[in-house]
Amino acid sequence: MPKKLEEKLKKEYGAKSDIPYKIMNSIGVMHGNKETKKGKVMEKRQEIAERLRLHLNAHRAKTGEWNEDNDLK
Repeated sequence: MPKKLEEKLKKEYGAKSDIPYKIMNSIGVMHGNKETKKGKVMEKRQEIAERLRLHLNAHRAKTGEWNEDNDLK
């Protein structure tokens, strides 16, 4: 399942709450306790975006273009 989505929802609704799973079921990233294809695609996109963000920040730091204000978050 998309880990960032799960962490965000658990932080918002509490670690012991079942609401994060109900939300993930309703948006289609999970079906019961199983991850759907949509969930796998979402997780893969998050991983790619994170790697791209790290790569761009490293490039900016190397070329001297990086500072706190233009950091990709």
